[in-house]
This record gives sequence, structure tokens and C-alpha cells, in this order.
Amino acid sequence: MSIENLARQNVRDLTPYQSARRLGGSGDVWLNANEYPLAPSFQPAADNLNRYPECQPAQVIARYAEYAGVTPEQVLVSRGADEGIELLIRAFCEPGQDAILYCPPTYGMYGVSAETFGVERRTVPSKADWQLDLPAIAANLDNVKLIYVCSPNNPTGNLLEPDSLRALLEMAKGKAIVAVDEAYIEFCPQASVAGWLADYPHLAILRTLSKAFALAGLRCGFTLANPELIALLLKVIAPYPLSSPVADIAAQALSAEGLRLMRQRVGEIAANRLWLQQALETCACVEQVFASDSNYLLVRFTAASNVFKSLWDQGIILRDQNKQPGLSGCLRITIGTRDECQRVIDALRPLPGTTTTRQEPL
Repeated sequence: MSIENLARQNVRDLTPYQSARRLGGSGDVWLNANEYPLAPSFQPAADNLNRYPECQPAQVIARYAEYAGVTPEQVLVSRGADEGIELLIRAFCEPGQDAILYCPPTYGMYGVSAETFGVERRTVPSKADWQLDLPAIAANLDNVKLIYVCSPNNPTGNLLEPDSLRALLEMAKGKAIVAVDEAYIEFCPQASVAGWLADYPHLAILRTLSKAFALAGLRCGFTLANPELIALLLKVIAPYPLSSPVADIAAQALSAEGLRLMRQRVGEIAANRLWLQQALETCACVEQVFASDSNYLLVRFTAASNVFKSLWDQGIILRDQNKQPGLSGCLRITIGTRDECQRVIDALRPLPGTTTTRQEPL
């Protein structure tokens, strides 16, 4: 008997999430993973590597709670927000019995994590404007224990309407946990639903240091929820989810100076996003640049496959979204440095059908 035959059937059938690093590429302009383009200067100072770390490092928890406007009892720290996604499934979904629900096009790890644990994946496509289809969600809630929504949504970049989110939370009362993925909320902090926790005991909010905090390689994320929900997640989390160096750097990133630097990065990215959006709109191969409240732009091209390959061959790596529902012809472009954004535009302009007259964005 082969080793593969010993594995669980759902694992044998599983298509793993195709992360940016798994997809590869050999470029020097990496605009496919929504990372910050430059490395921060934090250095670990831990001198106790002979000891196991705290399960929930007190300083990290306290600082994130203060930053997010919640109490420490409402914060759980984990190995990225991806672990938070999995912890919710492990805590609330019975394999082979319960389901999760999510609304594509959206982040792929919700479905992959559910499939890994043998939990049904149920999808309700977003409407044409990428807002929630509330009647369709209501019609598909049988046996659903967990609903994932992403705002700003990845890969579309749009915020979900607050009234729709409140309607979803009301709809799910007594039935399901609603997990709002706020991985990109630093780019639009006014849209956070963290202030709603007092009203909704079944609300969980996923956060990360990977985006605006420029620490994707650190793998540090947070779940915000009411203490009862956090207590359940603590039952299923690993004993030592964060290494001591990770906790040390996370605490530095959440210091007053760390937060100042984060907000400075957000301002730089917003300025580069506007520049890139205006520049893309001068390229004839671009059909549409979608508005974004995040650190990336979703762009529809007339010949997306050719555009993707042409830039790939020049060392500019984008993320192909053609296979996502409703995103035919779309590529996602992470906002890099101004020089990297210029590289993208310079690579697009010579392509067949591109405007021949160079128009500089404002």
C-alpha cells in the first residue's frame, strides 16, 4: 500500500492553496503577494531562547488590544491570520456535519482550511458590485456554523457595506460565527467593525501584521472577539504559537514608534496607489482599474494572459485572478515602491494596443 493511500481521502483530493511563493517566479519586482516592498529594521532581542515562550505573550496582547481599541481578554495572537481561520473551524465545525460559508471572489484559504478538516465548503457568490447577496446567504445557512467575509475584500479591494455586515450578523445570531477578515484594515481604519464586539457575541475579527506592518515573514496575526469566544479558541491553539523572537519583534512593531512607522507606510502606499491607478488608466490594454481601499489594485486587461506573461518575462510578478468567479481578464497588482510602479507602466506601454503617446500621471 502506498503512503498516499494511507492518507485521509479528503487530503488526497485536496488542491492546496497556491500561495505566491508556491507559484514561484524569478523576478525582481514582486507585486503578487500584497507585501510591503521594503524590509523594516526591527531586530529580535530575546535572550531566553532556552525557555518555551508564553502561549499568549502579555506585552504583545496588551499593545495590540490598546491599538485595536479592545480589552486584552478580547485578543488572541496566532501564527498569522491563517491560523486564526483554522482555529475557528476547529473550534466550531464538526467534520462531515457542519459547513462554512464564504462569498467568492475572495481569499482562498477559507475553503482550503475547511477542506483540510473535512468540513463542507458552501459558497454564495457576491453580487456584481462585489457586495453580499444577503437573500442568497439566508437561503444557504442550513448547517452553516461559520461565515467568512473579507473587508476590504481580497482580491477585489472593496469594502463591504456596513448595513450589509450588520444584516449578516443579525441573520446569523444563534446559528453561526461571523468572521470578518480585516487583514487590510490599516488602509481604511474607519471601516473596522472592532467597535461592534459589544453588540455581537458571535463576531470574530481577523487581523495581521503582514500587510501595513510590513512583517509578512514574521507570521503574526490576531483574532479579536468576546472573551467567551477567545476562551474556546485557546482550547484548540498550539501550546506555543509564537516563538520568542516573533513576539519580541511584534511588540516592537506595536510600540508608539512602530505604529508611527506603520501609518507612514500606509500614507506612502496610498500615494503610490493613486499614482499607479492614474498611470494604468493611460494604457490602452487596460479595460478597467477597480477602486481599492487596500494595498493592491485589481485591473482588467484586454489580453490578461499576454500581459501577465510579458511582465513575468521582464521580472515583474503579478497575481493572475482569471480563475476567480467574475474576474475574467483580471490581474492583481500589489502597490510597490514608486520605482516598481513605474516599471509596471513602462512594461505595459509597449504592448500591442497600448497608447503610443506617453501620458504622465499627476
